[in-house]
Amino acid sequence: MTETAVQHPDERPPPIFETQAVSKAFPSVRALSGVDFRLFPGEIHALMGQNGAGKSTLINVLTGVCAPDAGSVLLGGQPVHFASPQDAEAAGVRTLYQEVNLCPNLSVAENIFIGRQPMHGGTIHWAEMRRRASEVLAGLNLVLDVGKTLDCYPIAVQQMIAIARATCLDARVLILDEPTSSLDEDEVARLFAVLRQLKQRGIAILFVTHFLEQVYAISDRITVMRNGEHVGEYLTVDLPAAQLIEKMVGHNRLGETLAQAAQAVKTVVQGEAAQPLVTLAGLGRHGMMQPVDLEIRAGEILGLAGLLGSGRTETAQLLFGVERADAGHVVIDGTAQRFRSPRDAIRKGIACCPEDRKREGIVAELSIRENIILALQAKRGWWRKIGRRQQQQIAEDYVSRLGIKAADIEQPIGLLSGGNQQKALLGRWLATSPTLLILDEPTRGIDVAAKFEIMQEILALCAKGLGLLFISSEISEVTRISHRVAVLKDRRKIAELSAVLANEDAVYKLIAGASE
Repeated sequence: MTETAVQHPDERPPPIFETQAVSKAFPSVRALSGVDFRLFPGEIHALMGQNGAGKSTLINVLTGVCAPDAGSVLLGGQPVHFASPQDAEAAGVRTLYQEVNLCPNLSVAENIFIGRQPMHGGTIHWAEMRRRASEVLAGLNLVLDVGKTLDCYPIAVQQMIAIARATCLDARVLILDEPTSSLDEDEVARLFAVLRQLKQRGIAILFVTHFLEQVYAISDRITVMRNGEHVGEYLTVDLPAAQLIEKMVGHNRLGETLAQAAQAVKTVVQGEAAQPLVTLAGLGRHGMMQPVDLEIRAGEILGLAGLLGSGRTETAQLLFGVERADAGHVVIDGTAQRFRSPRDAIRKGIACCPEDRKREGIVAELSIRENIILALQAKRGWWRKIGRRQQQQIAEDYVSRLGIKAADIEQPIGLLSGGNQQKALLGRWLATSPTLLILDEPTRGIDVAAKFEIMQEILALCAKGLGLLFISSEISEVTRISHRVAVLKDRRKIAELSAVLANEDAVYKLIAGASE
């Protein structure tokens, strides 16, 4: 039985977009079960639930990616049957997905107006397209060279470009699936200002995020889903965060357990007993990262905190050999190392879950089993093949251990939700039995319960001596979980704080002070 918040129907227009008793099943998985959903004009509506709750499937049904097995979809009060996302767009339903689905080899202007390029005499009017693209981006307070290819810009900027493309179209409904996952606070504020403008124009906005504070900052109403079912619809002002989490996970113990887990990490044996696993001695690369000194110890979590562009990911790339350092070196077991590739780092016991799981992590066409076994096979060398039975045992172990929701291990990993893909990537690297694990934005696009599950596994490994380099754009998350926090700004290290001194305010003050 679902709940519906008491509102004032006489003061509100009818829903612009809705589902009635929609169900959808895949092999061995019932993704949606009799879901009723309503979206009204001129509102920002948050869709909340754990990974695997059915949010992505509901969006896919709404946008024509897949057809429901039962039930109906109504747009403007009329039944619709979208055969494809293009049909949905033609009807005024625009979608921006969590991952940036643009063309990295095309220019920014081309990405914004792809399929709608201004024409003159049968050819593309390039100057007009660039001018209009610059105007669209200016509406997001973003100034950049729209003639450059998309891959010249970092993920956060690419996300803003995707948002610009979605918002510049004439939309009746705008669906945003994790649009802020790669944005810093200023960029989130810019996006929210744009969404409020669109709301005032009467556009209905469906907003999917795992950042609870953003839900309360921008949304008017919340729909909660769990296990493919509609749990309830609520006015945001009537649903406190603690109750929202309880409805998402089905019980009210998670907040207490998360607090206990955060405290547990602070009590892991450290200090003189903790031995340095890896030391970065002046490691850097001209034009990419100024030389940085870091020490990562056994059984500890070293957090990297900083704003967008501070050098967090660049530090991870240099340490893991994705980029070659031209200054300094890495010290492991007293020996200086210069990694020429990730393979060199893997052989020295270093593992890395990258920031962009879609482009740098998963191989979408391969199965869960193949994705999990990939790094271990690379570490052993391709001439020492891992047998099929052993592959299955390893994959099944990590699917069970990390709570990966899938029909079976032979399912293509690209069909999993973002959170389950992230868990599978973590399983891939844990299968190599690393001594040091680099996690770059491991909780990006992951719900509260999934974050807890991943962090519980990490804490257990740290207690056994695993060293961890933890990178997150959520500074509160970094300070909460880390034993020590290295603060970065302008691609250099400006300070290092102990767990006792590390908090969000202290980090921001250091960053601000570095500019004075």
